[in-house]
Amino acid sequence: QVQLLESGGGLVQPGGSLNLSCAASGRTLSETSAMGWFRQAPGRGKDFVAEVTWGSGRTDYTPSVQGRFTISRDKVKNMAYLRMTNLKPEDTAVFYCYEDPAVGPRGWGQGTQVTVSS
Repeated sequence: QVQLLESGGGLVQPGGSLNLSCAASGRTLSETSAMGWFRQAPGRGKDFVAEVTWGSGRTDYTPSVQGRFTISRDKVKNMAYLRMTNLKPEDTAVFYCYEDPAVGPRGWGQGTQVTVSS
């Protein structure tokens, strides 16, 4: 199973930007279908944020982040990224990276905290 390690979270003011990274290791990602991000705000369940198809690079976003967040992947470095701009207080959450293999269960990272506050 792939191990996932997120980084790049932190505290940012409203309107600011953050770049999240997700490093995948443990096996070849040639059998990866997609990678993406969920987030979990205090008192809520995990909500889908964005996904990138590993092969084609096709992207998908939840409507609330469309136009503000950009997901990408680097197939050589086995990395996924989430560029977040114009951040709002309601974006405050723990962000989790995931990987969907072609066969087998979804894998999750340990999460990185994003706090948007003045």
